[in-house]
Amino acid sequence: MPLAIALAALVVGFEQVVQWKLGAIGIIAFVALTVGLKSKSLAISGMGAVVLVMLLAQSG
Repeated sequence: MPLAIALAALVVGFEQVVQWKLGAIGIIAFVALTVGLKSKSLAISGMGAVVLVMLLAQSG
């Protein structure tokens, strides 16, 4: 149980960092990547990953 709480806190923290650094589009891309991985959809997860990489390349 404590591991699940720690993991949930880590995920929420990561989402906050993504939104702070990359904005709303970053959150949408992160959600698309997560949903694509959970549903085993290569197209959705690939789209999310590409958008995240483009945002990271632009900001860095």
